[in-house]
Amino acid sequence: MSEIELRNVGKSYGSMSVLDDISLDMGSGEFVVLVGPSGCGKSTLLRMIAGLEDISAGEITIGGRIVNDMPAKERDLAMVFQSYALYPHMKVADNMSFALKLAGVSKSEIKRRVDEAADILGLGHLLERLPRELSGGQRQRVAMGRAIVRDPRAFLFDEPLSNLDAKLRVKMRGEIKKLHQRLGKTTIYVTHDQTEAMTMADKIVVLNGGKIEQMGPPLDLYKNPQNLFVASFIGSPEINLLRGEVDGQTLRLADGARLPLPEGHGLASGRKIVYGIRPQHIHLADSGIAAEVMLVEPTGDAQEVMLRIGVTDVTMVLGESALLQSGAKVTIGFDTANVLLFDEKTGGRIQ
Repeated sequence: MSEIELRNVGKSYGSMSVLDDISLDMGSGEFVVLVGPSGCGKSTLLRMIAGLEDISAGEITIGGRIVNDMPAKERDLAMVFQSYALYPHMKVADNMSFALKLAGVSKSEIKRRVDEAADILGLGHLLERLPRELSGGQRQRVAMGRAIVRDPRAFLFDEPLSNLDAKLRVKMRGEIKKLHQRLGKTTIYVTHDQTEAMTMADKIVVLNGGKIEQMGPPLDLYKNPQNLFVASFIGSPEINLLRGEVDGQTLRLADGARLPLPEGHGLASGRKIVYGIRPQHIHLADSGIAAEVMLVEPTGDAQEVMLRIGVTDVTMVLGESALLQSGAKVTIGFDTANVLLFDEKTGGRIQ
């Protein structure tokens, strides 16, 4: 059963359309990540679900009730923002319990909920501290604790990790996922970071220019992108996209270099297409395509290698321990079973 549903939802500011014809179901207990570049409308969509933005078209239902005109405070949703939005003069326990006090919840029930949330988030020893005495990660956990104590129908996260350093982002990412698994509540999470989306989501919704490009399980979007935008946005390092013309069983690039096409591709010679190959699906080979190493970036257990084929640059991820050297001449092969082909004009996937 869907916990939150959007039907043909739109948002406009005067003549400017920000979101157009968004239809989306979010099931009970599902972790849904809205991802896309800056300005694609993902935070606006989250705020519309929360009731912080009016909708211009369509319908939003929560728990089977239409909430288009329902105030935010009556929607039974808890939102965690990018900024921690903690009261600086209040201790952690008071920050977490403030909304409950305003709602007239008894002191004993407030204490029970705060203690339970503090135990879940490892904040028990920090309840008497002020926000200025906490680290960034601790402040974000307090903001999450404030949401948990309300026991809402669903949680909404708006880029909650953007202000944290890289190491802490990874740690907090795991904590949010574990929190979701423990509480089992529907969660909608907004980010521009596709790695966060891939590692956390049950379902990813890729937005671009105010429209949904594709949605589905993370691995489905990675392996079966429907168009060039999704293929280029999902996956790290970014997919190699090469333009050329079909010539029998090969793709001929503008400089004459040839790349192998998947067996049985069925494309007519002369058709112009975009050839997609992920860096993880290129390997060193005894025979194949001649290339020159242009740049090597060690990442610890692997190395990202920029290669030049003719005048075209491609990226390869190599898991071998021996580092390649810039200027080295190598021979590479492509895993053609994993090659993705796209129409040059429409950008749509060629199945």
